[in-house]
Amino acid sequence: MSSASLSSRHLLGIKSLTEEDITLIFETADNFKQVINRPIKKVPSLRDVTVANLFFENSTRTKISFELAEKRLSADVVNFSASGSSVGKGETLLDTVNNILSMKVDMVVMRHPAPGASVFLSKHINANIINAGDGTHEHPTQALLDAYSIRERLGSLKGKKIAIIGDILHSRVALSNIFCLQKLGAKVKVCGPPTLIPKYITQLGVEVSYDIGNTLKWCDVANVLRIQLERQDIKYIPSLREYALHFGVQPEHLNQLDKEIIIMHPGPMNRGVEISSEVADSEHAIILDQVENGVAIRMAVLYLLASEKAK
Repeated sequence: MSSASLSSRHLLGIKSLTEEDITLIFETADNFKQVINRPIKKVPSLRDVTVANLFFENSTRTKISFELAEKRLSADVVNFSASGSSVGKGETLLDTVNNILSMKVDMVVMRHPAPGASVFLSKHINANIINAGDGTHEHPTQALLDAYSIRERLGSLKGKKIAIIGDILHSRVALSNIFCLQKLGAKVKVCGPPTLIPKYITQLGVEVSYDIGNTLKWCDVANVLRIQLERQDIKYIPSLREYALHFGVQPEHLNQLDKEIIIMHPGPMNRGVEISSEVADSEHAIILDQVENGVAIRMAVLYLLASEKAK
């Protein structure tokens, strides 16, 4: 493994990473990908390191992916779910974490509904913090595994055209992806109904499109996001059927292209809404590769941050 280190002792968001940090994470993930494809999938890299997974919001894929990454590295793992905890009785975030830290935890992986929760935590406690999603703000490991999956297929992201399609307004994945892809030299276009595209988005240097057909003709890679109904307190679209009709990625869209494009989805998928089953299960899709790469990327981040702490 490389002796180089990250520029920060936390992973709070892509915005705070350098291009060198991202490259180092990818190179470390390459090594770990070999590990997880061996018959014996464990390495002792994080033996004697205790990691607490604090999930104040429901999560299946991200939580399992982090837990698997931690166990592959031989870390001691403590899982904490807010639904059955003292948080429901009014305990503050800081109290919760201080109680867990008093159990001598070295690293905290946290998902929280409040944007900036992981940044707040990093200023108050001594453990390494990994942001596993904070509200509609950032989801850095998802963006890293998405960019890593594209790099695996296309070799480099420099000059590649990446479309992010769907509910951009409520998506932390979209924001982290935009930051990550741009740092690696890709061109980014977002596409969706006007009500689901935030007004500030062009200030980030991305193009905006309201036409799914033209967007798919433009891009090399389409990253399709789900409609996040759980974050919508008012109706942003007339109906899911209407959305599927105008913005769902269908086989006929791909048949009309004169080139092959890559289809991605961070999951969970609403099949038949933002993406048809035929497209999701086609040879264009690398959705299961994203899941596999998620474990390697999270192993790389945990390993690099633990190495940072050990210095």
